Amino acid sequence: MLVEDSLVVRQLLAHIVSRDPRLALVAAVTSGEEALREIHRVQPDVISMDIRLPGIDGLETTRRIMAERPTPIVVIADAVEDSSLKISMNALRAGALSVVEKPVGTGHRAYAAVADEICTQLRIMSEVPVIRRRAIGAERERPAPPDLPVRPEGLGALPSLVAIAASTGGPPAFARLLGALPADFPAPILLVQHMGAAFMDGFAAWLNGVVPPTVAIAEDGARPLPGHVYVAPGDRHLELGPGGLIALSDGAPVGSQRPSATTLFRSVARHVGPRALGILLTGMGEDGAAGLLDMRLSGALTIAEHESSAVVYGMPAAAVRLKAAGSVLPLDMIAPRLLRAVQPGVFR
Repeated sequence: MLVEDSLVVRQLLAHIVSRDPRLALVAAVTSGEEALREIHRVQPDVISMDIRLPGIDGLETTRRIMAERPTPIVVIADAVEDSSLKISMNALRAGALSVVEKPVGTGHRAYAAVADEICTQLRIMSEVPVIRRRAIGAERERPAPPDLPVRPEGLGALPSLVAIAASTGGPPAFARLLGALPADFPAPILLVQHMGAAFMDGFAAWLNGVVPPTVAIAEDGARPLPGHVYVAPGDRHLELGPGGLIALSDGAPVGSQRPSATTLFRSVARHVGPRALGILLTGMGEDGAAGLLDMRLSGALTIAEHESSAVVYGMPAAAVRLKAAGSVLPLDMIAPRLLRAVQPGVFR
């Protein structure tokens, strides 16, 4: 189901969808109110959601859908409008699965790539199981299952750097995890999120507004500081280089990803070793698993998100299969473990 108030964009999206034999358009509506009425009749497998809608906007429509009839939602947004970016990020937090750029005209040189990305996201997200959100943005903390495979952790060097990565479902997961940390968290955090390059500045700005630590796009050659989160910029690898400085590169994609979680984790394993902590959160594919294994083999603490809280249990599952995760924890249990790890003299 397409939700788009612009006739031109709606027709363009319908044209894009019609070219993919694996997609079928069941409805094209112009408002959030119409979407909420039609969803029960057409029962779509996935929704393409505009953000700037008359009446109920895309954020509120997403909230209501996830509370009433949970359905995978792909947000279609204008990457150059600050207000659209903010609403888009909050829609992800409310339950939407991914955000892609609005399509450009068929004569534009980027049309084919944008159209392919839209169809790919709609196909992939249509297969992601989603759950009802009874209290959007304020889900209850769930206790760790009793059978979690947790590596015995003893006293050792305090982590001097934290590396975290995610893909699908990452923005709300980062908001919850980093939101539970204090502004003066005693270690720098390097972060990789798989997202379209055009959205990365907006993602970092949005995250900076919803969590206590300071969040910004990473800059080449900068020295990471405690209490700061450094986000990989769009389409560039983020690494920890010699001397503990941030290094950005245009190197080849790793596992079809740039930035790559594995690239970040491997650099941290090389330069920090046992004084690091690696976390792999929700996401499709296997990026990060091999790098997290390198971190664990170097003596670092490593954590993968448990299946019970992951939106997509792809990347964490790959890490578990490789035995790269020393601990496997539900999302709400990761911040407490992280805070214990950085406290001197406390059993981690």
